[in-house]
Amino acid sequence: MVVKKRLLVCSAAIALTGVTAVPAAAAPWTRGFVVSAYEYAFRYGGRTDYSRGAEIEPGVDCPHGSTVFMANPNQTKIAIARQKWRSQQEIDWITAPPGVEKVNTPGLTRRHIWARAMSFRGYKKGIETYVNPWATDDPGEPQVTSSIGDGFNLDGKIKAGDFISPDGEKGIDNNLYRAWGCDAPWRGGGNATLDMRANDKMQEGLFTMVIRVSGNKDPMNDDEATLEIGWSPDNMVKNARGGITVDYSYRLPKTALYTKMKAKVVNGVVESEQVEHLHTPRIAWFYDQTGDTNFSKGKVRLNIAPDGQSATGLIGGYRNWRDLYAENTFAQDGGQQGTREHEDAVALYYALRRNADGMLNPKTGRYDGISSAYRLRMSSAFVVDPDKPMDITKQPEEEFHKAAFQGIKEAVIRGTDTLVPQAVPPGTTEGSYPALEHEMDGLVSREYFLKTLERPHYAGEDARGMPPWLKKKPAPATPQKEPLKQQVRAEESKVAREQ
Repeated sequence: MVVKKRLLVCSAAIALTGVTAVPAAAAPWTRGFVVSAYEYAFRYGGRTDYSRGAEIEPGVDCPHGSTVFMANPNQTKIAIARQKWRSQQEIDWITAPPGVEKVNTPGLTRRHIWARAMSFRGYKKGIETYVNPWATDDPGEPQVTSSIGDGFNLDGKIKAGDFISPDGEKGIDNNLYRAWGCDAPWRGGGNATLDMRANDKMQEGLFTMVIRVSGNKDPMNDDEATLEIGWSPDNMVKNARGGITVDYSYRLPKTALYTKMKAKVVNGVVESEQVEHLHTPRIAWFYDQTGDTNFSKGKVRLNIAPDGQSATGLIGGYRNWRDLYAENTFAQDGGQQGTREHEDAVALYYALRRNADGMLNPKTGRYDGISSAYRLRMSSAFVVDPDKPMDITKQPEEEFHKAAFQGIKEAVIRGTDTLVPQAVPPGTTEGSYPALEHEMDGLVSREYFLKTLERPHYAGEDARGMPPWLKKKPAPATPQKEPLKQQVRAEESKVAREQ
């Protein structure tokens, strides 16, 4: 509708100048969109008549079930019993901490004890699990068995085991779906936990992504169109019902999260060329995670509604699977992801490594990338160039946490490449530290767990074991609990606000 009006205005202007009018279909055109939903292109094979029971309904694509790791004491006991260096008392007490029901927050205390234990499951004591997932055994991740999947034929081949798209295209490469499609928090028919969390935070202003398509022929059929995609500094505008309002203006600066591509439009379907590097914002629900997707061999497909007011689409390409692992695992920390989201990042790590199928590393002879596809829903918008060059907006108060996130990602990649155990980089809450120390106040078995359970250690710790980035003033001569509580609560407040 908006596009038609623009074309009519353009044609009228040409007629008034005395120049022979050309058909509106041959006039320059532009269509812009703001992305309102952004998620992995996982399909959900569940039954519409299913009444949720004690477990997540498997569905036809996940006949072996969905993840329920760390959801109850029995599963926790199985995980920690695999370490031969643990005593039977340690296994029993971690599973059912003595006296836990008498503390102020028994559920939270129990969860932090489990998270601490889960964070040290290496082949010997002292190896942090989530920074070094290769250093422990694979607990097994249920994987997608369906032959139907969304995405692109990224390698131009039709191979045994490739997916078939819902409209019948063969050779679809989306091994991220195969690896993670049965992971509980990413699974659902529009209501997956982490999908909803990420989209909610994006719409609240964590980041904005926009797309602009332009050409000089017919907006429904143009073989020389241009597609631009990238980060915008402007927050999304919502209507009274909480949806994204159409036809607001958003700037599209040429930052590190911007890509310009050649495209073709056929009957309203926009298909971009395949480019060596496709830079866009990545899925995130904390500022720490925000950054570049950097799809290798990436491309975009959009299906624009006839009225031009909305569109759906896919972005696809090969992503570094270590990046994907870190972005999911260290959004909070590995233990919280396990106890809160019911997934085991170690299982996800092995599933990614097992299904890697792109970006061959000539030095190692292994694939660094995994074929992926992301699903988009969009509302029409006026996407414009900024008045002057712009860079990506930073949040100074959060840059320390972002640097810590980058540091732990680099440690994962180093360890994976060298098989040398890496220490936990400073600035994170990995190993549930120091949250567990705070949550065990009043627990009769507190001293046992402090003595028995491993935790990360850092240079510059004070007499209380507090890492330097949590120190706001010199430590008192006599250790006191209350300042520790206050500092830990301040550090944890960001996570609490996001839940």
